[in-house]
Amino acid sequence: MTKRRMFLRMITASLLRRRSRMLIALLSIGIGATILAGLVTIYYDVPRQMRSQMRSYGANMLVMPAEGETLTGETLDEALAQFPEDALVGAAPYRYVRLDMTSRQQSFTTAGTDFEQVRKTSPYFSVEGRYPEATREILVGKEIAETIGVKVGSEMELTWQPSASNAQGEASDDWTPGASLTGSAEGWSGGAVSVSTRLDDEGRIAEITVDASTQTAEFGGRAQTDEAFLGQFVGKKLPLRLTGVTDENAGAGIRTAMTAAPEGSDEVDALTGATVTSSAVVNALNGARAATAANQPRTMKYTVSGILVTGGEEEGYVFMALSDLENLTGEDRLDVAELSVSAEEDQLNAYAEQLTGGDIGVTARLVKRVTKSETAVLGKLQALVFLVTAVVLLLTMICVSTTMMAVVSERRREIGLRKALGASDNSIRSEFLGEGIFLGTLGGVLGAILGFVFAQVVSVNVFGSSITFQPLLLPVTVIVSVAIAAVSCLAPIKRAVAIDPALVLKGE
Repeated sequence: MTKRRMFLRMITASLLRRRSRMLIALLSIGIGATILAGLVTIYYDVPRQMRSQMRSYGANMLVMPAEGETLTGETLDEALAQFPEDALVGAAPYRYVRLDMTSRQQSFTTAGTDFEQVRKTSPYFSVEGRYPEATREILVGKEIAETIGVKVGSEMELTWQPSASNAQGEASDDWTPGASLTGSAEGWSGGAVSVSTRLDDEGRIAEITVDASTQTAEFGGRAQTDEAFLGQFVGKKLPLRLTGVTDENAGAGIRTAMTAAPEGSDEVDALTGATVTSSAVVNALNGARAATAANQPRTMKYTVSGILVTGGEEEGYVFMALSDLENLTGEDRLDVAELSVSAEEDQLNAYAEQLTGGDIGVTARLVKRVTKSETAVLGKLQALVFLVTAVVLLLTMICVSTTMMAVVSERRREIGLRKALGASDNSIRSEFLGEGIFLGTLGGVLGAILGFVFAQVVSVNVFGSSITFQPLLLPVTVIVSVAIAAVSCLAPIKRAVAIDPALVLKGE
């Protein structure tokens, strides 16, 4: 019989003779290896899972047009091509305009977007009803729905008032004798006030019509019916200057109307009790352009498919498909795109710098409240997993060491007899160390398998998705388990080697 076979036979015989104690040691190593393998798997897989879960808190990057550039669908597609396919969760484009609901004397901020992408970037959106699917279907924020009393299935007529900035050149270029002009400006509570006027052969105002239906009927609404107020415009030349306003009641819009025209311009008096609406009328006239199809108000009827509930500012918006907004305004452009990107903060910063520094014509910035929270949560969670793993391994080491100490105490006479017959200290060390390595190897293999099962159960129940087996998990777990078992045997081995045969066998 070779020395190796004899050595293995001694180890297995020793383990079998003390099955109960060795089973306890094996269970200790196995449980420790299971926790180690499970938590290590979770440690490396949790960031991916958590980043996916954190995406439910909203977008973590904004893409906007660079200074002097215009953001279009083509530009956005070019920017999105810079991201790896598996990193980009969703990209929701937005364009914001102000639309009027004249029947309710209300104006709303309306966002055109892609609802399929909104579901990816803002999964926290709660919709009573459903997202828009067909043409001319809209999503109305809960705050607006409660204010005007609309429900799922209600119809809303929305009007878009083109601004003077949509036309080329200066407004005064259109103030030619005999021209028909239209204009609009923001009045009370953000509601649009529209004007239509015709100039006579000398370039003076011959006729004027005011649409102030979005203003309060008691005050601002009088601007479209008060003959004295409207009559004072006839015979005057543009631009006009608003008078009859004191510094105490002059808001930003009123000051604009007072200062937009140079000194010496024809003056008009503000309507008593409706200075904000009066300034809107003057501003609209001073920015009036020749009446064309491009700058005429457009009105379309929409069906409410759902009421949006978020608990945030989105409840004060109306949402419609980008294609519907483009049909209403005749413009194809974007204001911003909200991106949900699955990556660490450093990588997100690298993506943002790449977009901003490129020649695409966009600038990108991170949503700090999302990225910082995500980094902090992941860091604390990984630290907790590391701490728990270290504590479990320490307890495993103590348990194995205590068990081996008990084995040494039981085998004192046997060890003493062997030493008396000439056994060397190294042979004693090798036997106990061999037992520890055997237990560590067996416990490590079992622990690696059970640890992956444990991690899989945690991932499925907590995150709702499975994890992939890491090839290095088995060898790493076995190596660590063997190392822990070996270290745990050091104190018992030292005690076994220190046994004096004379003292142990004195009574024999």
